[in-house]
Order: sequence, then C-alpha cells, then structure tokens
Amino acid sequence: MNYSEALEFLSNLTKFGINLGLGRISELLRRLGNPQEKVKVVHIGGTNGKGSVCSLTATVLKEAGYKTGLFTSPHLSRYTERYQINGKEISPERVSKLVTEIKPVLLAMVDEGFEHPTEFEVSTAMAFKYFAEEEVDFVVLEVGLGGLIDSTNVVSRPEVVAITNVGMDHMDYLGNTITEIARVKAGIIKPGVPVVTAATGEALEVIKEVAKEKNSPLLDVNEEIVLNLKEKSLKGQIFDLIYRGETYPEVKIRLLGAHQLLNAKISFGILNILREKYNIPVEAIYRGFSKAIWPGRFEYIPGNPPVLIDGAHNHDGVRALRKAFADYFPGVKPVLLLGVLADKEREKVVAELLDLPLEVVVTRPPTPRAGDITVLARLFKEKGVKVKVIEEPTKALSYGLEIAQEHQTLLLITGSLYMIGEIRPLLLQDRD
Repeated sequence: MNYSEALEFLSNLTKFGINLGLGRISELLRRLGNPQEKVKVVHIGGTNGKGSVCSLTATVLKEAGYKTGLFTSPHLSRYTERYQINGKEISPERVSKLVTEIKPVLLAMVDEGFEHPTEFEVSTAMAFKYFAEEEVDFVVLEVGLGGLIDSTNVVSRPEVVAITNVGMDHMDYLGNTITEIARVKAGIIKPGVPVVTAATGEALEVIKEVAKEKNSPLLDVNEEIVLNLKEKSLKGQIFDLIYRGETYPEVKIRLLGAHQLLNAKISFGILNILREKYNIPVEAIYRGFSKAIWPGRFEYIPGNPPVLIDGAHNHDGVRALRKAFADYFPGVKPVLLLGVLADKEREKVVAELLDLPLEVVVTRPPTPRAGDITVLARLFKEKGVKVKVIEEPTKALSYGLEIAQEHQTLLLITGSLYMIGEIRPLLLQDRD
C-alpha cells in the first residue's frame, strides 16, 4: 500500500478507541519477533513535560555518538514526526512498508480469535519494528497514556525510567485522585531499574513506595539536582547545574519557561544514570541541551503580530503556561486562541486564564473528543470576558491575528495539540 493508504488504515483503527492493556500488543509483537527486546530503551512517562524530556535526552545521546530512536505521540503536523532517528523523521515510504508488513500479521491474529489491536498499539509495534530493523543504540520512548497498561510498557528491562510529574489528566482511564493516577504511572517502574522523577507530594510518595517494592534506585531531581538560573530571554535559558557535588556551569537550552528548567533537570538525571554504564561525555550534554527543540511548546514566533504557541492541553499545563507568560511578557494582555478537549478540566483551565486575555477566540480541535466548544465560550462569557466562537481553526487563526494586530498585542495560541498541529504549519508558512 502507498502512504495515504497506510495512513487511512491506521486512521480506521481509531474506531477501536483507547483500550488499555498489554495482551494485544504483546501478541502482535510476539508474532513480529519481539523487536522491543532488541533495543535499549529509556522509558519516559508523566502527565506533562514528557516530550521535552524525550527531546533533550535523545538529542544528547545523538551528540554522544549513539544512533538514537525517538518515539513520541501525538504528532503535531505529520504522522512521520512520531518516529525519528537522530532527529530525522521516518520516510513516508518506510511507514507504508511497515504497515504493509504488519497488516497481514494483525489480521491473522484477529482471525485466530485475539482482540483487535488499537491504533496506538499498532503505532507502537511499528516503532519497535522500525528501530530494531535500523539497529539503533537507544530508543527514547514516550508513554502514550498512563503507564502500567500503556502499550509502550511491554519493554521488560529498560535502561532507566522517568516519571516527570503527576497531575489530574485522563481521569476516565487513570483514576480520580493523584494517588490513583500516580500508581498507574508508576507501573513503568521495573525491578532494579533506576527511576528519575520530579513528582512531589502524594505522587512522590507513591513512586517512592513502588520503587522500594521493586528495589529500583530512585533519583528525586528536586532533592538531588540544584539548578541556578543565570539568564533567560526569548532565545533560551542559561543555568548552572549542581549534581553530587559537581557543578556544570553555563548550561544552555532553547526551551522556554520555568517548567522547562525542571524538564532539563529530569533529562540531566536520566543522562547521568546512563553515564554510569555508557560513554556520554559532558560536552555531549552541553551540545545536546543547546540544540534540542520541541515545537509547539511555549514557542515564540516573531512578526506582526508576534505569536506564542503552547500545547498546554490540561490544567497543570495551563498553570505552567500562565507562569511562563508572566515571566516573559509581564503586563501584556494577549488575544487568546483556545481549543480544549471535552475530557479536560475545562472549568479549571478557564479559571487559570480568566484575567489574562484581551479577547478570547474559541475554536474546535479537529478530533471527535472536542465536544461542545460553546461550553468553553460560556465559561468566559459568564465572567465578562469578550469571546468569539469560530469553529474552523484556520479561520479562527485569521481572526485572532487580525485582532491582535489591531490592538498591537501578542496572539497566544494554546490548548489541544490537535488544534496546534493544524494551525502551526500555516503560521510558519505565512512568516517564511
């Protein structure tokens, strides 16, 4: 099949929804020769920051001379973004080949009475098959949803696991309390495998408990890594890191916001655990950190009007966005373009943003999970904020740019990554 047929096949698998569990993915991978056992894996979970930590870690490993695979989801603009080796996306032709090879295996499995794998399970199987075939040195693997029974959790012996943080997200699947969600996320911890986390409070207690049960060394970056910020601008951040008595001065990252400093600490912790077994020069950490990018996360795009894009798709993400916005744009009242999925804590998201914008444009993310977007608009209107609902994201973008330019202010685009993925390429193309 060609690329468009492969994407259509994968898209049709979404009808099987989110169906957590390891039975289907384990059987599919068994039939493919268990490629997940042929690669060294760095497994990264958590509520927010996973993608940024993955990018920082994978870029450093590449700079250290390792052939490094990176599997993340969802993609922003292109399906091929999900699978990268040394920063280069998989080719559409290779996606077609992988789907063509996996499809008959999958159909045979279903014919024999097994439950049909989901779209994410097939995507995960494709990742393992691709990286094993390419004989990568490391795979930096982002958890899809939760941890314990997420399809990425078929890896039996990762090199190191990380749980960035734990917040209230995906409660329909993971639980209704931080403790319940933390226990699911801690499901990626394997016996004897080191764990890195920046979780706090009751979530940290759960992670500590599970790590102790599994005899897994725990690195709490809040306790063991000190970061002193030296300088920040819209071009990046410079800081000193102190770890186990050693100072690493003038480390630079291009990622913006205080939350990215925490992500840098998590990645630094992961890399220092890997350094105990593998050759990762300090210079590679400096180079990798300075080169790593993660599009659509507090991404500033200059122009008239200037635009800030941030995929803050849940309450904790919006809270981090709000803090970063105040740091970088004190006193600025932006025009806000917002699309939030129905299964997120919309009331809390709105409450966090209420006094920030000059005007709000609400739009519909291109996914069935968008729900009734007028609910979002009503929450703002009830508090006296000027709101306009424009269903089509591209039209909402045009209106938002026009209003921001008229008021000589910034356009802030945030919420669903599905929405950002649709808007961002148009914005960049317009400003080339």
